[in-house]
Amino acid sequence: MATRTRTVLFTDMANFTASVSRADRQGLRNLLAAHEKFVHPILTRRGGRIVKNLGDAYMALFDSATDAARAGLDVVEKVAATGTLIIRVSCATGDVEEIDGDAFGDAVNLAARINSKTPAGEFWFSESTKICMNQAELPWEPVANLNLKGLVGNSSCYRAVGRTRCWLPQSIVGAVKNNTLVRVSKGEPMPSLPPDPIVLLEGFRPGGPALVTAVDSLPVLDPNRLFLNAYHIAPQDRHTWIESGRGLVMGTPDALEKAITEVRAIQSKPTGSNTIILDMGQNSEVDLVMAGLALPAVPMAEVVAGYTYDLLPDGRWVNRSDQAVVRVDISREGVRMQPMQHGIGLNGKTVPAGTSLPLEHGAQMSTPGGVITFYSLDNGPYAGLMVADTPLRMGVGMGQVTELGREPNHPGMALPDRRGQDNIRWCSGSRAARARQGGFTLDRALAGRRQAAVEVGPQGTIMLRALHERCPTYIYAPGTPLRRVEPIAPVQLGEFVVTGTTVVALRTPQD
Repeated sequence: MATRTRTVLFTDMANFTASVSRADRQGLRNLLAAHEKFVHPILTRRGGRIVKNLGDAYMALFDSATDAARAGLDVVEKVAATGTLIIRVSCATGDVEEIDGDAFGDAVNLAARINSKTPAGEFWFSESTKICMNQAELPWEPVANLNLKGLVGNSSCYRAVGRTRCWLPQSIVGAVKNNTLVRVSKGEPMPSLPPDPIVLLEGFRPGGPALVTAVDSLPVLDPNRLFLNAYHIAPQDRHTWIESGRGLVMGTPDALEKAITEVRAIQSKPTGSNTIILDMGQNSEVDLVMAGLALPAVPMAEVVAGYTYDLLPDGRWVNRSDQAVVRVDISREGVRMQPMQHGIGLNGKTVPAGTSLPLEHGAQMSTPGGVITFYSLDNGPYAGLMVADTPLRMGVGMGQVTELGREPNHPGMALPDRRGQDNIRWCSGSRAARARQGGFTLDRALAGRRQAAVEVGPQGTIMLRALHERCPTYIYAPGTPLRRVEPIAPVQLGEFVVTGTTVVALRTPQD
């Protein structure tokens, strides 16, 4: 028995179960033979020692983190090029116990857990591998900050970038769709800039004088609107660029061009309006707009000590997701934000992924889906509101009554009913234990099936009526205290309805 620092690498054949279900015995033999033929030589050529071969998966140990990382990238690229198999690869570095030809330890568990989250055809690796490898030899980018089963805390994960792939940041995707992406190439004249541009610098050597000159020639821009396309980049150049609040787009020029072309091709397909109109009448007096997340104060009724919510790239808030771009954490000490991916800004400055910062009243958080404003609501039932209008809206006409709730009567706007408890930190004691066992969620505890109703009177006056006896509904206007509706109150355009964990804005109707 010996303990050694090793890099543990896992490969896994994607869609193996589905392939087996469609194959006869000879087809299965051919599949496993192809896996061994293509994967085994790549691992051993880079110095890997095969510890386990499960037919559709390998576990290998490497003395060098760099060799393991290069082997992992070779596997996903070269095997994909055959058109025969699709492989996912993961690795982690740390102390490993080797016992009777097998390997055990935290690095083994971490590599296996990362593999379970790695998409087919990709290679993800741990923070420990990133630190130990020669970062200049492998193109890579941050990809996720995962809460992995059986492991304490969040684990930062990184993705190796092959020569044929380029994953565009969401802000670049949005700029392509909105025609606000400005591509600046080395040696070409500076193009004119539209309002609110995203600038992508291409063909510049990271850290080189031409790049410095190009950046200096740009007008004043928020750093998080400036991106550099690179493939190989030295750690110091990467650090300097990222620390200035700017972004990287990792990929070869050909892969970048392909990725942008694919976004444009999708955008050009006729899909109709991007706005979801639930019940828009021609004579609407007010639009109800889903406008964000309400954050109940804690501790809550000796049940909830704290909680988190995750923001997805499309602007939806969910309990927990590996695809999250931002996580907000609510505790007795206040509200904090933590970017889960690169490119998130706070008050005009990019915040590195994994960094947790407190949110102050009026803070503006830049995300792929747009800017979210935080309104602090101290000393009340809510800690604050995360506000940004979404495409989900519903028109209310004169004389119409529209309900809000988890199951509102028609016509109505349904509030989120997020299931699961993995975002909740529980208080100690029997009351919290009973709530946990009874399926308690914040959405169900704080909002009823029929929660409130918006009524538009004959003169165009807008009234908000509380429908639920125990779950209160509030009105909020920036700069004023939160007002509880008991049982009916006037509400105006520009104000917010706060109910449960949802913010609904009252807006001028769209044409």
